[in-house]
Amino acid sequence: MTNEHSKAQFTAQPLKPNTGQSWAFVVLPQAVSAVLARRGRITVIATINGYAFEALLEPDGKKSHWLRIDKEQLELSGAVIGADALFEVVAVDKEPEPEVPADLANALQASSEAQTTWHATTTIARLDWIHWITSAKQQKTRTKRINDACNMLASGKKRVCCFDSSGFYSKAFSAPQAAD
Repeated sequence: MTNEHSKAQFTAQPLKPNTGQSWAFVVLPQAVSAVLARRGRITVIATINGYAFEALLEPDGKKSHWLRIDKEQLELSGAVIGADALFEVVAVDKEPEPEVPADLANALQASSEAQTTWHATTTIARLDWIHWITSAKQQKTRTKRINDACNMLASGKKRVCCFDSSGFYSKAFSAPQAAD
């Protein structure tokens, strides 16, 4: 089920990341991201040239989003890197439950108070907690964030404070760089 008010079409060229990966990506035009409910991660039904699949849009740090396109999705859609393709994104009505990273799941299991608050939060709040933790660039930062998250959750805090899930103010997130 999808939300028709969060639906937009655009034409763009899939790009190859400069990391040598086999997947492609496209940065959504800001006008397209503007119709979505959040600037942070958001699940959509993405369509490329009529081929539909569920995807998690990531923030690009510039008030928009980017879409990862796996090699199989690229092939099934008939899209080609560097050539125009027709895209459509439609936000899902209900955000699916996010996959909890193993290190966070283990930490939550060790604290019944944190786990109780975790389960009392919304799916979007859990997505933001996970995003805050997984956005750490160093393992020591990630470990600290997991400990801090468990302490905040154990104290009853349901939302991560001071975390810019769009990356616009903190510049924590960005789209991949395209290969030349």
